[in-house]
Amino acid sequence: MQWRRGKAYSQDLRERVFALRDAGGAVGEIAEALCVSTSYVSKALSRWRDTGETSARPQRCHVPPKLFGLYDAIGAEVTSHPDATLAELRRWFGAVHGVSASDGLMHGTLAKLGLTHKKRRCTPPNSRKRTAFAAGIVSTSQRRVQTGSRNSPA
Repeated sequence: MQWRRGKAYSQDLRERVFALRDAGGAVGEIAEALCVSTSYVSKALSRWRDTGETSARPQRCHVPPKLFGLYDAIGAEVTSHPDATLAELRRWFGAVHGVSASDGLMHGTLAKLGLTHKKRRCTPPNSRKRTAFAAGIVSTSQRRVQTGSRNSPA
């Protein structure tokens, strides 16, 4: 069984660990038979021996996101000002709510809420000039002749 971050093993697996131990299996044998680590088996058995607990304990130390209580306000601001950049949203956030937030935090929060934001205030114009070839004034064969390409037809 593959371990996944933040997920407890199933109660069924725990009961199989205890059943194999009652049948006289060693920690290493139980771990190999159930495809789990010896550490897991050892810890589950020691908790069972010390406290009698056979189920997983509730997860601890979950820290809610910094802006969790303000998701509604952020959503309202983004919908009322859809052309606001991250920097403008951060300034608004600090002025109205008195909370500082980095670009990464704001970007992650907007992504979590399914909202989009404007990336730049405006896009600078293209600095490259349009060439005669790109404009369609000069054909490919004329371009080869003008540039002296070796692959030009004779």
